[in-house]
Amino acid sequence: MSRITHIDLDDANLPPPTPEIEQERRVAIFDLMEENVFDLPKRDDRDVPDGPYRLSLSIRDKRLVFDVQTEAGQPAAQFLLSLGPFRQTVKDYWAICKSYFDAVKNLPPAQIETIDMARRGIHDEGARVLVERLDGKAQVDHDTARRLFTLICVLHFGG
Repeated sequence: MSRITHIDLDDANLPPPTPEIEQERRVAIFDLMEENVFDLPKRDDRDVPDGPYRLSLSIRDKRLVFDVQTEAGQPAAQFLLSLGPFRQTVKDYWAICKSYFDAVKNLPPAQIETIDMARRGIHDEGARVLVERLDGKAQVDHDTARRLFTLICVLHFGG
C-alpha cells in the first residue's frame, strides 16, 4: 500500500480556529504523517500513478474535495464527496469534543474517561462513514480514516 507524505488543508476562507481545534488539527496531521495507509485503486481501466502521495483537502460548493498528487506534483486523482453523510457525525463529534475540553478543566478523571470513550466512539463512526464514502476511490486503513475524519471536522467546523 502507498501512503500520504504531505497534507494540505485549504482553510483560507474559514474563520480562525479556536486553540482546541488548532490542537486537533496539529495532532491529526502529525499522527497521519507518522503512519498512514492511502492507496488509489485502478479506476475505469486507467492506470493510477503509484504513491506516495500529496493530499489536499478542501470544501468547495458544499463538497469535500480530495486532490491527490504524486510526490512530484503530478495529478493522480481528484474526487468530491458529499458532506451530507458526515454532517450529523461531525456535529456530534464537535459537541462531545466541547464537553471533553470543558471536562478536562473541571471534572474528575473518571468522568473525563467516560466522555473520552464517547468521543472515541463518534470518531470511529466518522471513520467508518469515510471508508464507505472512499470505496472505489481510495483505500485507507482505520487509523488513517480516523485522522482524515478529524481533518474533515476541522474543515467542516469553519464551513
